[in-house]
Amino acid sequence: MTPLDHGAAVAAETARFVAAVRQADAALPVPSCPGWTLGDLVRHAGSVQRWFTVLLQQRIQEPPRSRDVDLRLPERPEDYPSWLAQAAEEAAATFARTDLDAPMWAWGADQHARFWVRRMLFETLVHRVDAELALGAEPAVEPELAADGVAEFLTNLPFAAFFAPATAELRGDDRAIRFSSVDGGGEWLVRLRADGFGLDPDGVGATADATVRATAADLLLLLYGRLDRTSERVERSGDEDLLAHWFAHSSF
Repeated sequence: MTPLDHGAAVAAETARFVAAVRQADAALPVPSCPGWTLGDLVRHAGSVQRWFTVLLQQRIQEPPRSRDVDLRLPERPEDYPSWLAQAAEEAAATFARTDLDAPMWAWGADQHARFWVRRMLFETLVHRVDAELALGAEPAVEPELAADGVAEFLTNLPFAAFFAPATAELRGDDRAIRFSSVDGGGEWLVRLRADGFGLDPDGVGATADATVRATAADLLLLLYGRLDRTSERVERSGDEDLLAHWFAHSSF
């Protein structure tokens, strides 16, 4: 695991999110989430935080049978930012009284309570970025945090087929894609095999069929579909068909 305090980062990212949207028009469209308004975005983020918090409180040991949670959603969308802030406060209180190293069911690679804190962080961060983009701001993500988000995304994507079915098509005859940060965040080699795909823990320095280089923040936004690979902020080399295949089937 990284030395980042994911719980503290959830609080910080939520505070940035709330500050961005508190005075904004809830009916404003969110281009990076087609069909959603700013109100929809905030409602989604707060709902996810509350659901993950309940999972942590229950320390579930098997897949949940229901997503029903008492959201206590305000009637007026203009009250959603305060409601989101309250969700983060409840999450923080749960983090503080939970052994985050305790075994727990999770849909991803890390079968411990800490999985849900880290997942909540990047759900919140990416949607904070969505809100800022909708408001015409230029989002910033700290390099260390972004690199952790890239690692979290690529580690868990092979387990996401039940809600991202296109990932089942990420197969190949031992093809490799390298994602490399230009600001010291790290590099990650993903191998596509006949039976699936995943990170190669020994892939540093190995030959890749295609390489994508950018800042850690831009790699994170690229992987989440918030930045196009043709952007001038992204450097690509190698097999373009392989990259096209990856980005057509890796949406989260």
